[in-house]
Amino acid sequence: MPPAVTIDILDRIRPNLASLIQERTKTLAGLRYCDLRISVREEKGAVAENGNEKASAEDYIFDFGVRAIAGSRISAAGYFGQILGVADVTNIENVVWQGIRQAHQRARSNARMKSVARGRFGALGESLSGTDLAPIAVAKDTVPAIYSQDPRAVPLAETVKMAVEGCKALNSDNVVYAAASTSTFLLRELFLSSDGADIDQSFAQTEGFAIAICAGEHGTFELYDFTGHQRGWEVLSEGYENGPIVLPQFIDFCKKLGADAVEVAAAPPLKPPDGPVAIVTNPHFNTLLVHEVVGHPSELDRALKYETAYAGRSWFLKNMWENQLGHQIASPLVTAYSDPLMEGYGSFKYDHDGTPARRAHIIRDGVLEEFLNNRQTAATMDVEPNGSARATDSHLVPLIRMTNTVFAPGEQDPQDIISEVESGYYIDGHRTPSIAESRENFRITAVKVYEIKNGQLGQLYRDGGITADSRDYFMSIDAVGNDLRVNPIPNCGKGQPMQAKRMSNGGPTMRGVARLTGPG
Repeated sequence: MPPAVTIDILDRIRPNLASLIQERTKTLAGLRYCDLRISVREEKGAVAENGNEKASAEDYIFDFGVRAIAGSRISAAGYFGQILGVADVTNIENVVWQGIRQAHQRARSNARMKSVARGRFGALGESLSGTDLAPIAVAKDTVPAIYSQDPRAVPLAETVKMAVEGCKALNSDNVVYAAASTSTFLLRELFLSSDGADIDQSFAQTEGFAIAICAGEHGTFELYDFTGHQRGWEVLSEGYENGPIVLPQFIDFCKKLGADAVEVAAAPPLKPPDGPVAIVTNPHFNTLLVHEVVGHPSELDRALKYETAYAGRSWFLKNMWENQLGHQIASPLVTAYSDPLMEGYGSFKYDHDGTPARRAHIIRDGVLEEFLNNRQTAATMDVEPNGSARATDSHLVPLIRMTNTVFAPGEQDPQDIISEVESGYYIDGHRTPSIAESRENFRITAVKVYEIKNGQLGQLYRDGGITADSRDYFMSIDAVGNDLRVNPIPNCGKGQPMQAKRMSNGGPTMRGVARLTGPG
């Protein structure tokens, strides 16, 4: 059966919701600003385990979220979010208006408590300021989804068939467990603000997942990975390739993952050398490295200690006076940026603040240049907003999230980078991160570790990885390849309650110095 609520419902309710936000909110005492995000997602998918169908589903998500900023002497924000159902459609204006009133009441209450604290706690209280938003261009725009095969037109049975066939492609004599999943959806989001913003964005998203657990002489070995893109079902049925994005057809993706798992399971465990060695990291490994050690510490809510209690701080910013802004934190060969306008899993034209997207240069030529921000933290730092506020669903509060965050490519051929190493190791693929709470040092395990001797790849090892101080490692980079690859990351968790967000990360081949780690 088709979903009870479809994305087309937004066409019918949009004019009246715009009137609520842009006109009726003027009647609320002390309101300074209000915005509404409302969305519908139509989705379907399936899971297979050991070659058999395990589960499948076709559903919709219909929800909204409101932010209000209010206060007389000092301002504060209040939020409200709600998951909706088909019964809410006929009464949607009243449901949303009640949500706006709740957010407004919370904002006024927060503002009163902030005013009391300012008077009660002396100099400490004076540090409390109003909730200001950095100015942006107010947009009225429609951004369509891009796809060849509409996710809504894909039969549920086809998602089941693809998951089962992918699962079977993982299997071999040494695979003791295999599973695969497929999903595809169409999402439409409206953003309306009291400033007059009226933005309609749609996204197609298709994803596949595969996992294989193999038995080997040195114990079991587990390998899993994702494929996916902001496109239709064609991503899995045909594969997709454009510039740095190279995504094989799903069955081929599963075959390779299963073969890699079997190969690595049979390899001997790495016995790491005693000291630092020359290492060459491939684009897939650098996908996780840039995510954990550049992307997360550049998110300004983390850097400003908003999420310290449950997620850690940032090695980029100790405080407003002691920080790495404008300082050399990496080799001049290292540039990293977050760009929602480049094609990837984290692409969009406007963020959930209504801010137009742009490239944010986090590190340029080794110098820390910019944090990822939202309108509120941009005002705190007195900088331009760069469009990094995003929520997993409309009923959740937007957080500062990296988008398509990558190490920029260099000019060297990756084979030349390897051939120049007399003795070292080649780090292929990422598995598990273990990162310091400020991200100032890290340990990341790899899928494969090859010994390099006289510029040639030699023995393959399993259960290896690298560990290093983040700044020392980045400063050691002496070669950057021209082979940028961008990979999907569909499960980045952040916030409390936890929000899982999709984005792309990647980079080229890079060479530096680090310590190797072995099993355990």
